[in-house]
Amino acid sequence: MIKKYYLLSPGPTPVPEEVLAAAANPIIHHRTPEFSGIFMEVTEGLKYVFGTEQDVFVLTSSGTGAMETAVINTLSPGDKVIVLNGGKFGERWGQICTSYGVDVREVSVEWGEPFSKDQLTDELKANPETKAVFATLSETSSGTVYDIQGYGEVLAKADAILVVDGISGLGATPCPMDEWGVDVMVAGSQKSFMIPPGLAYLSFSSKAWDLVEKSTLPKFYFDAKKYKKNLEKRTTPYTPAISLVIQQKKALDIIKSVGLEKLFEHHRILGDATRAGVKAIGLGLLSKSPGNILTAVNVPAGVDGLKLVKTMQGKYMAYIAGGQEPYKGKMFRIAHLGYMGGFDVITALTALEMTLSELGYEFKLGSAIGAAEAILKENWE
Repeated sequence: MIKKYYLLSPGPTPVPEEVLAAAANPIIHHRTPEFSGIFMEVTEGLKYVFGTEQDVFVLTSSGTGAMETAVINTLSPGDKVIVLNGGKFGERWGQICTSYGVDVREVSVEWGEPFSKDQLTDELKANPETKAVFATLSETSSGTVYDIQGYGEVLAKADAILVVDGISGLGATPCPMDEWGVDVMVAGSQKSFMIPPGLAYLSFSSKAWDLVEKSTLPKFYFDAKKYKKNLEKRTTPYTPAISLVIQQKKALDIIKSVGLEKLFEHHRILGDATRAGVKAIGLGLLSKSPGNILTAVNVPAGVDGLKLVKTMQGKYMAYIAGGQEPYKGKMFRIAHLGYMGGFDVITALTALEMTLSELGYEFKLGSAIGAAEAILKENWE
């Protein structure tokens, strides 16, 4: 049997055919009016997705590069920060801050558990010298979405800034930067932005720029002032990933033609269908605040979680993501993010049912697919 590759992970995500084709065009020079025109269209399109009137800067890096840029441009050695750690990427905020000599108050949240704005208020009262709060919109390791709007309300009354990792969530779930009071937002190209990995994006509020002017942490490639100065000249301080920028223009054209509200609803439908499917065969969710970006599913008792992921990937070519430590082998993650549709959910659930049946888990075959189909049929336009 001919096997087809199905990319069902939370990053990288599938890329539309016309976006892939854009990279096949002859390469152009980046210090030309032709590229500057494309580049400025991209930055304007990014502002639309970010929900901001502020500049959005384009980095040639992974999303982690944007996270590091956010830290080193707003802080100085010894500054006190609060890091909300509910998974691997919340943990990464703390690791970056610690690497640069920042004083980190890490608030550990059990994976999948919510963290309220009232809890954040208490943390700020107990730590009045806090310069920044680092949070995550969608914690990719647990499938959890956090109350960024609530955090913004809290930080609006404080001197500290709110820094948000929107890498997997931005564009798939609401988080308008200006309206919700986010001071630094970071994102990555390989999620809902629907292009390959290699670009990262970030934007600073005026409140955050006040800290940028005072920051003394070392920086060179990720110096935000350089990016701001060069953006005024319609360019970047260093050689950009030209083909990726061209691909991002094409993908942003698609995003704008659909509209953010419809995209949020699209992700809601796929999330509902996936959750209905796994619940129909008796599986539980890891998160108490699941998002519409991916679904983190607990491995049922008696099933080898590592073998489940390996079988789906190796035998059925359905590339979901496994759990990360300390949940490796205990859960798996099915993405419904970016350039994915209803039949991608059906494919994922079909491969899951076939795998679970093979591994000895007892359920009524077809139940997950039927439950998902009911959601999709009800919402199909």
